[in-house]
Amino acid sequence: MVKITRSRLLKRFPLALLLASMACTHSQPTGSSDTTTASAPAAATNYRDLNKNGRLDVYEDSTQPLEARVSDLLGQMTLEEKAGMMFINGTFINDDGTIEKTPETKGMAARLPAAAESINGKHMNHFNFWQVPGTQSLATGYNAIQKLAENTRLGIPVTIASDPRNHFSESIFSMEAGGFSQWCEPLGFAAIGDEALTRQFADIARQEYLAVGMREALHPQVDLATEPRWARIGGTFGEDAQLSARMAKAYILGFQGDALGPNSVACMTKHFSGGGPQKEGLDPHFEFQKGQVYPGNNFDYHLIPFEAAFEANTAAIMPYYGVPTGQTDEEVAFAFNKAIITGLLREKYKFDGVVCTDWGLISDANMGTTIWPARAWGVEQLSAEDRVKKVIDAGVDQFGGESVPELVVQLAKAGKLTEDRLDTSVRRLLRQKFQLGLFDNPYVDAEKAVEVLSTPAFKAAGEASQRRAMTLLKNDKNTLPLQPGKLKLYVKNVDPKVAAQYGTVVENPKEADMAIIRLKAPWYPVETKNPFALGFHHGDLDFKGKEKEEILQLLKTVPTIVDIYLDRPAVIPEISKNAKGLFADFGASDAAVLDVIFGKAKPEGNLPFELPSSMEAVRNQKEDVPYDSKDPLYKFGFGLRYK
Repeated sequence: MVKITRSRLLKRFPLALLLASMACTHSQPTGSSDTTTASAPAAATNYRDLNKNGRLDVYEDSTQPLEARVSDLLGQMTLEEKAGMMFINGTFINDDGTIEKTPETKGMAARLPAAAESINGKHMNHFNFWQVPGTQSLATGYNAIQKLAENTRLGIPVTIASDPRNHFSESIFSMEAGGFSQWCEPLGFAAIGDEALTRQFADIARQEYLAVGMREALHPQVDLATEPRWARIGGTFGEDAQLSARMAKAYILGFQGDALGPNSVACMTKHFSGGGPQKEGLDPHFEFQKGQVYPGNNFDYHLIPFEAAFEANTAAIMPYYGVPTGQTDEEVAFAFNKAIITGLLREKYKFDGVVCTDWGLISDANMGTTIWPARAWGVEQLSAEDRVKKVIDAGVDQFGGESVPELVVQLAKAGKLTEDRLDTSVRRLLRQKFQLGLFDNPYVDAEKAVEVLSTPAFKAAGEASQRRAMTLLKNDKNTLPLQPGKLKLYVKNVDPKVAAQYGTVVENPKEADMAIIRLKAPWYPVETKNPFALGFHHGDLDFKGKEKEEILQLLKTVPTIVDIYLDRPAVIPEISKNAKGLFADFGASDAAVLDVIFGKAKPEGNLPFELPSSMEAVRNQKEDVPYDSKDPLYKFGFGLRYK
């Protein structure tokens, strides 16, 4: 493993152009947080009196060095306020931009606490959004949340985090794009292999996040897809460590810039130290898979993309749920594992940014009809309080998906945690908020947000990426590209109205000159009572039974172009053999797929993982080793081009 020293870069971008849409106590300050200043700078003349004491405190003064501001605020915080900062959980905004729970608050939001409950009752100031309303309501509600935070004793602003929102995606882990530009998935960027494009994507997504107040990205996901059955491959850059490292670095630089500043979105890179080698591809979100395995002794290979993330100064790191079986002296999950967090991440890699657990390690979750047990793998026997202590002792700063700061308070008052240890984590969390400029201006302009998320160039760039990522696997007798307007087309899983723009659509495949069918990589639900698990794409990778027969019957009836969406590798030897043309896509609209089939755009992708030739080959490969299945149907990096 290469030893990476993570320097703390404090140079800030110019202040954001977005203006506050709410009146603050004092006007927006300007200034630098450069800690290298030798003499004391002049005090800011305009400031936000966040603690309402009628004077300018060091932490309110934008001309003061960053660490001085952090120390001043840390010294004013109570134990309860420090504990609240160490937790991040979901909250909601209603469709009308309000943030109070009403009878109209439905879906996941109905199960989440209102922002006021968490801010005033728990002293929390980190939240993540899942379902969100339209752009203007989202920005308006965000401002309302910040106003709540401003009115607290110290006025500590809120940091809003989000999972990916910018992909044309089938993934359970990608949020609905809504008004955000829609790009190919991360696998698609790996298929294209263009670092400049990946950075452009991240920069555009950054602008969209910034416009609505989302200041922390719970991504990129740089796990390696070395186990083809794993349900979370769709969020990765594939199975090759060097390719993933290049994509990860470009991605983080696009979101954060060269240094974290007021125009940045902080990246929480995940899942350290690599979540790809899951036993039989089952995911440790659930009790049926608690440990990941390393039959190829290839632990270090999975660290390579994280080393690139450290070079790009990722602001935060998230460890995964599973137990790194056989890799440390204690068989406990990553976030509880001191050898991983302190020994490897903090000491070897010198990482001094924020480390946040994945969601739900401490408390059982009520899923409405089912109790979802906490994912405390390896320490299930510990009480919730003792789990909290073990996570903090391991070197972690923040608890994801939890709202129990009272447990930290109890531990500190009982002498089981020192306040100095808590200060170490709170200092990291405060530092990030100051670097992002949240103390100087946390608000957004709702009208400007609508304008940013409606930028035609952003939409066009996203749509172009969907086309570029298309990967041509077979082109029998150079049938492709097809000639638009000249063929009778039979289509399946394609919108006939869209297809009609390229040829004459017929209802009977026997009447067609050519068929076009879109498929999705197969998956089979695990037998479980956990409703969330039923949506994970677990299981075998081949089509079976009636579904397979119907596909092959079509391919034998009429010359057929097959497009298959790959959120995992698929086992498709018979389909490949009988198709006239075969594409893989990594998140693409019908129009994007048809544009490539008919030559309006060209396929530029290469496979970011191999496609195995059989399920037997899948079962015999090693979970932690890349491209190691026997006689793959299509090798890693394969991709044809039009003549």
